Amino acid sequence: MKRKLDDYDVPREVSNGEPSNEVSGFNSMGLDPRLLQGITHEKFASPTPIQSAAIPLALEGKDIIARAKTGSGKTAAYILPILQSILRRKMDDALTKQSTALILTPTRELAGQVVTVITSLSAYSNGLIRCENLTRKEDDRVQKARLAEQPDIIVATPMRAALHLKARSLLADSLKHLVIDEADLMSSYGYDDDLQSISQLLPKGIQSLFMSATLGEEIDTLKKLFGSDPTLLAFDEEEKSPSLSQYVVRCAEDDKFLLAYAIFKLKLIRGKCIIFVADIDRCYRLKLFLEQFGVKSCVLNSELPVNSRIHVIEEFNRNIYDIIIASDEHEVVGNEFVKQKQKKREEKAGLSEKDQQESGLAENGDNLDQIEKNEHGTQDIDPTSKEHLVDKDESAPPKKKPKVSKQDKEYGVARGIDFQNVACVLNFDLPTTSKSYIHRVGRTARAGKSGMALSFVIPKEEYRKHKNTSTSSTDHDEEVIAKIVRQQEKKGQTVQPYHFDMKKLNGFRYRISDALHAVTRMAVREARARELRQELLKTEKLKRHFEENPVELQQLRHDGELHTARIQHHLKHVPEYLLPGKNNKGLANGNRTFVGFGKTSENRIKKARPHNKMKGRNAKGSGKKLDPLKTFNAKGRGKR
Repeated sequence: MKRKLDDYDVPREVSNGEPSNEVSGFNSMGLDPRLLQGITHEKFASPTPIQSAAIPLALEGKDIIARAKTGSGKTAAYILPILQSILRRKMDDALTKQSTALILTPTRELAGQVVTVITSLSAYSNGLIRCENLTRKEDDRVQKARLAEQPDIIVATPMRAALHLKARSLLADSLKHLVIDEADLMSSYGYDDDLQSISQLLPKGIQSLFMSATLGEEIDTLKKLFGSDPTLLAFDEEEKSPSLSQYVVRCAEDDKFLLAYAIFKLKLIRGKCIIFVADIDRCYRLKLFLEQFGVKSCVLNSELPVNSRIHVIEEFNRNIYDIIIASDEHEVVGNEFVKQKQKKREEKAGLSEKDQQESGLAENGDNLDQIEKNEHGTQDIDPTSKEHLVDKDESAPPKKKPKVSKQDKEYGVARGIDFQNVACVLNFDLPTTSKSYIHRVGRTARAGKSGMALSFVIPKEEYRKHKNTSTSSTDHDEEVIAKIVRQQEKKGQTVQPYHFDMKKLNGFRYRISDALHAVTRMAVREARARELRQELLKTEKLKRHFEENPVELQQLRHDGELHTARIQHHLKHVPEYLLPGKNNKGLANGNRTFVGFGKTSENRIKKARPHNKMKGRNAKGSGKKLDPLKTFNAKGRGKR
């Protein structure tokens, strides 16, 4: 396909009689040739169903609510129309600076990913399109100075956007497009007040594009909030993913670690894997446990600096790491069993709702100020607690101030982040809601590729049997998995039980016990602090150095051993007699597991001992020198 420049120095395609196979579907949408070049560079062969339906409607200026599964191309579906609008405006007036698009994302990681897509698709626009990411941890004055330059596209979380809109550093009058990505997740992250403020400050008639993987009450709230009558695009057939295999393993709490050992040490799963755990401590406990056996992994949680988290994701997508252990502590979608817990507590205490109102609990707002805030900003209180029933005593000693969590509220990896080529999602700790399960398993089987989701479920009778490896989030595993199975069956998918032959793994139990004993609470605490110190050092002190030397940044690794737990080196090797199989002869196909460099069939140390006798200061000779009758000297030592 030949190209020539038009009056605006824009390359236009000139047909040479041969049809182009690439971007044929995008050509019919009337997109700018510079965007088509970016699409070709990103190797988009043809538009996905959501892109084919949403892009033409968005180019016409219509409001849209789009529902499609993760990995279906929703990001490009709203970015391309915005880029097209900006380029069309700049053809008429290229010198006027205006911020015309505001893209809201629930997490910093997703915001960074959106900026990357904008940069890649607009790579051939000769720098005409400028984008600003407000989710970076910078001083407000620095961001105000950047916003004064009127970038074309602004990507932010609702909290940052509301802050700058109120301060008038972000001018709302010029905005033409509003995008809310992962719209159904906004309420779960506590952005209701921020969205309320944004809706009051935005001009009327702004185009609204809401993107989500699920549709619920949150979408209806956004429709009322922004006063739009959008076109609904729902792709139910896209929810079916025959390439995704889902399995459930019911096991005891300590058997989770045994199965994790077997899966990764015996290489039962090949390819990249994301392991989801309930909280940050579980992240480091599992990482230290796997370190005992020489299995490397990197950790992703809300305590790490933003740059480190983004770098971990980028390196994972470049196949530098194979295993990521991600904490899902912000998994707050639904909270299906909080009300059930509260009812049980009320029944035990003998308090009804009427009794609570009479006691003044519902009207007493002073107690709310004493609630310790966590990463979501709120924490459930026990209505039966005596602290809330007894009046304050002036003579009582002052209470300690609650500790403020240092976790990042805008962190999230179970949703929206584009993890590439993930072979398996392992729910080491099952999520507490069925919605969160859908978002987790959506990290694999993307873009037509196959994938597997494996979930560990703790039966009721096994809960709290092994306190050292127990976590409170597994209390409702049976109820959650039952709801997950029902929802997947409605979509035409099955969650199959997977039965490990635990008898074949009994030989590894003593090794698992040794490793778990080495991973103490103190070791987890030290590992957590050490990892944070290392990542802060890499992020703050070396930031400018890495900007000048990007090649060295690629050599920065996040999967190093923490060495806070007692390392037992013999655990890294798997003896052949422990391998499951007929007559303990190893794997069924005859392949043996990797047992380390320099390992030979014989004991090399014993083999080398005869040769070492002739070496060194105290080496003994052979033959005549070893015979005391032949070496005896009556004149004394050293005399002949």
